[in-house]
Amino acid sequence: MKKQTVGRFILMSVLTTISWALQPLYAGNGTGSLALDKWQFSQYGTEEWLDATVPGTVHQDLMAHDRLPDPFYGMNEQKIQWVEKEDWLYRTSFVLSQEQLDSDDVTLVFEGLDTYADVYLNGALVLKADNMFVGYRIPVKPVLRSGENRLVVRFRSPIRETMPQWASNGFDYPADNDHYPQKLSVFSRKAPYSYGWDWGIRMVTCGIWRPVRLEFAEGASLEDFFVCQKALSSELAKVENQLEVRNVSGKDLQAEVKVTYRCGSQSGETARTVVLTPGNNCLTLPMDIRQPRLWMPNGWGEPVRYEFRATVSVGGRVVAARQHRIGLRTVRLVREKDEAGMSFYFEVNGIPMFAKGANVIPSDALLPRVTSERYARLLEDVQRSNMNLLRVWGGGIYEDDRFYEEADKRGILIWQDLVFACTTYPHDPAFMKRVAEEVEYNARRLRNHPSLALWCGNNEIYEGIRYWGWRSKYTPEIYGEMEVGYDTLFRKRLPELIARFDPGRDYLEGSPYEANWGRPESWGTGDSHNWGTWYGKKPFESLDTEIPRFMSEFGFQAFPEMKTLRTFAAPEDYDLESPVMNAHQKSTIGNALIRQTMERYYRVPEQFDDLVYVGLVLQGWGMRHGVEAHRRNRPYCMGSLPWQLNDSWPVVSWSSIDYYGNWKAMQYQLQRAFAPVVLDARKEDGKFRCYVLSDCLSPEEVELQLELADFSGKVYRRWQQEGTLPVNASALFYEGDWNAVFEGCDPAASFVRLTLKKRNGEACVATRFFYPVYPKDQHLPATEISAEARKIDDCNWEIELSASQLARDVFIEIPVQGARFSDNFFDLLPGETRKITVTLPEAAPAGKLDMRIRHLGQTAG
Repeated sequence: MKKQTVGRFILMSVLTTISWALQPLYAGNGTGSLALDKWQFSQYGTEEWLDATVPGTVHQDLMAHDRLPDPFYGMNEQKIQWVEKEDWLYRTSFVLSQEQLDSDDVTLVFEGLDTYADVYLNGALVLKADNMFVGYRIPVKPVLRSGENRLVVRFRSPIRETMPQWASNGFDYPADNDHYPQKLSVFSRKAPYSYGWDWGIRMVTCGIWRPVRLEFAEGASLEDFFVCQKALSSELAKVENQLEVRNVSGKDLQAEVKVTYRCGSQSGETARTVVLTPGNNCLTLPMDIRQPRLWMPNGWGEPVRYEFRATVSVGGRVVAARQHRIGLRTVRLVREKDEAGMSFYFEVNGIPMFAKGANVIPSDALLPRVTSERYARLLEDVQRSNMNLLRVWGGGIYEDDRFYEEADKRGILIWQDLVFACTTYPHDPAFMKRVAEEVEYNARRLRNHPSLALWCGNNEIYEGIRYWGWRSKYTPEIYGEMEVGYDTLFRKRLPELIARFDPGRDYLEGSPYEANWGRPESWGTGDSHNWGTWYGKKPFESLDTEIPRFMSEFGFQAFPEMKTLRTFAAPEDYDLESPVMNAHQKSTIGNALIRQTMERYYRVPEQFDDLVYVGLVLQGWGMRHGVEAHRRNRPYCMGSLPWQLNDSWPVVSWSSIDYYGNWKAMQYQLQRAFAPVVLDARKEDGKFRCYVLSDCLSPEEVELQLELADFSGKVYRRWQQEGTLPVNASALFYEGDWNAVFEGCDPAASFVRLTLKKRNGEACVATRFFYPVYPKDQHLPATEISAEARKIDDCNWEIELSASQLARDVFIEIPVQGARFSDNFFDLLPGETRKITVTLPEAAPAGKLDMRIRHLGQTAG
C-alpha cells in the first residue's frame, strides 16, 4: 500500500474508534478476553521508564520506587503536590495471534481512567477520555497487528487541564475556600474529595484506576442485560428481561436468546429465536416467577437472590453470556404530606423501615488500594452493626461493583448520591454531555443490584444556594445563573436520565431535601443534615428536641486510637495542637471543640493517650444519644445516618471505623443503638421513663426487670413491668417518679440495670445500664480489672475479664491494626465475668497477647 493510502486507512480507523470510544462501557462480553496488567510509567518529558501497577495510580507507582514519601505520614501531604501538576505516560505491549485477529470484533476495554487521558494504540489515537466515572469500550480491530502491539496512555495534569476553563470563567465557584482549595475541581468529572475535604488529604491522582483488557467476539456480544422488575407480590413476580445484543459479524444472524433463573429448587427459562441485524439489537423477554422468595433487608430476614443467566447462541454454540444475582423486592421512598409537613421514609416490600446506617466515603485516598477483602470487611462490619442502609456520599465516587455485591448479599440498602457536592456546577453543553454519559453508564452498571434503593442528585447544593451566603458573595447575574444551572441539572436533566436508564427507582433532587438544621420551621419536611452538635457547638441533648423526619447526616469527631496515631506521628507530636496533629485535622474547629465538649460531660485527662481514649468514649456516647432520640421519635422520624462510617486515610475525623478498619467506640455504640430491640431510659418531666425501640415484625409478651445498685454491687431494690413488645415501632414501656426510683442512694455512685426478657423468662431481649448523672460528676472507682487471655487458635484469643467494682467504658487495646473484638468499650459490672473474643488479621506470634485494658475510672483528670 502507498503511504497516503495507509495514512487514510489509519485516519478512518481513528474516526471510527473515537466515535465508539465516547460510548460508555456497559460490561459487554464476547468469547474471550486478555487482561492487560503489565505496564511501565514515566514522567512526561523524561526517558526513564519504571514498572507500574495497573489498576493503580501514579502516586502509588512513585511510592513503590521511593520517588515519593508516604503521603499519610507527618506533614508529607505538602511534599506530594507537585505530582498533580505533571503529565504522565503509561505503556504496555501485548502479542496477538492471527487467530485472535480473525475474531469478528476486538474491543479495548477501560473500566476506569483517571481522568484526562489520550490513548494510542499502534500509533493511532483511539480515545480522548475526560471522565473518571465512566468506562470505555473501543473497537480496535482495524489498528491491531499480528504479533506485538503497543499501547500508550498519556495522562494530562488535571490541574493544568482545567486551568484555562477556570481562567475564562470569570469567577470562582463556591467550592473554593482557604482550607481545601477546589476551585478547579468543579470543571472535572473526577472524584471531588481528591482535591481535599474537611476530613481528607489533598491528593489529586491520575492513572488507570480500574482494570483494562481486550475482548474478542465471534458473531455477537451481549452488551447489556437488565432484569427489570415490573410487579411483585407474595404470589407472583413479573420481570422483563431487557437485552442489548450487538451483532459484530457484519451480516444478519439467526440466534437463540435465552434467559434462565434459579433459586434453590425454583427454576425457569424463556427463549426466543431472532434474526440479529448488524449493530445493536434490543430484545425483551418477559418472565413470571410464582411464589417468589423476597430479598429482605438486614434484620428482617434473608436477602434471597436469584441467579439469572442470559445467553446468545448462533448455530447451536453459545457466543455470549451474562449473569446477575437478582433480589426480588420493592423499595419506595415515601414522601407524603401529613399534619407535620411531609414524610420521608423507605418502604421495603410494603413495610415501613426505620433506616439504620451511616454515610460512606471512599475507603482510600488511593482508590485501587481498596481490595475485595476490604470491601467485604467493611460491609460485614455494617451488617454486624445492625445497619440496614448506607448513603454513598456525593463528593466521592460511584463505588466499585464489589461494594454493591457485598451490600446485596448482606441485605444492606444503598442510597446512592450522584457525584456532585457542596458547590454549584457548570451547565454548558460539553459539561452536560459528560454528565449524561456518566449517569447512563452508572445507572446501567448498577441497576441490577437489589441493594440500590435511591438515586440522589447531590449533597447540600440547594442548602448552599439558600443558606451559605452565596447570594451576597456573587453578583445577581452570577447568582441567578447558578440557580438556573441547579434547576437544569438536578430538576430536569438528571431525573430524565434516571427515569430512562433505571425506570422504577426513586430519584431525590438533593440532600437535605428541604430541612435546615438552623431553622426549626423546616424540620417537618424531608431529610436533614444536623450539624448543631459540631459547627453549632450545641450539647448532645439538643438532638432530643431537634428531630427531623429523617436524619441523613449528623456527627461528632474523635481521634483514632493510639496505634493509628503512631502510624503518622512521633511521640513529640502527641499534643492536640502540634503541627502534625493539625495537619491530620481538616476541620477548622476540630481539636479544640473535642476538648471543649469533653469538659461538658467528662473530666479531661492530662495525659495525651488518656485524652484520646476519653475522646473516643465521648464520640460514641454522644452519637448513640442522637440515634436513640431518632428511633424514639418514630414514626415521625424514620431514619438515622451518622456521619461518617469510614476514613480515606489515618486522620482525626467523624468516622466510626478508622482507616485501618479499627472500630472506634462510636461503632460499638451504634451497634447497640441499632439492635433490633433497644431499651432507652431517660429523665423527662421529673419522671424516670424507659422506652422500647423495636424493629421486630411480630409481637411478643415481655417483662422489663429493673434493679437499682451501687458501683460496688449493692442492690437497693428490684421491680418489674410486664407488657407487649412494640411491632416495628417505639413506645413508652415504663414510667416512675424520678425521686422515688433513686430514693436512698447516691446518684453519683449508683445506676439502674434494665433487662427486657420474654415473658417466659427464657430469653433476654435487651439490656441497658442507666446512670443518673454525667460521668464527670460520678464517683467512679479506679478499680483494677482482672484479665486472662487464652489462645484459641492462630488468629483467635479469648479474654476473660472481671472486676470487684464498676468499670465504665472498658477499652481493650491491642497494638495490631484491624484486630476485631466481639465487644469493646463496654461497662463491666461489679462481680461480673465477661468473655471477649479477639480475632487478629493474621497469625499472632507465640507467647502472650500484648494488650492494655483501661476504663473511665482510671483516667479522671
